[in-house]
Amino acid sequence: MLNASGISAAERVYGEVKELILTNEIPGGELISEGEIAQRCEVSRTPVREAFLRLQAEGWMRLYPKRGALVVPVTDREARDVVEARRLLEGHAVRTVVAAPAGLTTLTAGLRRNLDDHRDVHADDIARFSRVDAEFHQLIVTAGDNEVLSGFYTGLGERHRRMTTASVHRDPAITDRILADHAELLNRIEQRDAVGFDAALERHLTTVHDIPGATR
Repeated sequence: MLNASGISAAERVYGEVKELILTNEIPGGELISEGEIAQRCEVSRTPVREAFLRLQAEGWMRLYPKRGALVVPVTDREARDVVEARRLLEGHAVRTVVAAPAGLTTLTAGLRRNLDDHRDVHADDIARFSRVDAEFHQLIVTAGDNEVLSGFYTGLGERHRRMTTASVHRDPAITDRILADHAELLNRIEQRDAVGFDAALERHLTTVHDIPGATR
């Protein structure tokens, strides 16, 4: 059954539960039940079951019959892999923009607007903070003008959001570091310094996400 917006109950539950996972309101390692989510979303168990199956297929949870659904935690390996992929994609995009800077003005203007919006986010609104953070990095990748890489990064951005949210929950003061780092990244792009951008991005990602064994 569709609601007034044309969205099925299963689609709505999927979106709501996924957002709870991405914002760490349901942390990794927590076991949740169909009944609990059905009550929270005010639906029957059938759409919850459909949503859970989809979330399991995407790797966000693991289902256990008669027990519930385990939210899969972010492992150290996954965190390292996400950071490495982001460095490759963002670095490639910046090198592309610097080499053919027709879109450089558009990119830097967009990043500056994003940074202004980011500074205006209330400290307690972690969900919005992580969303605007992800948008900053998505702008960079999109500027690389490669639709395949940009599409890949969209999916990667969800893991990015989850990791950022976890970092802010762990250390709320990290928000100041994120904003300062974004300002530095923007400055490197404005200077057309792709090498400096790569180095600044590596420091930013390994520090914010507390990658084990990383040099800070």
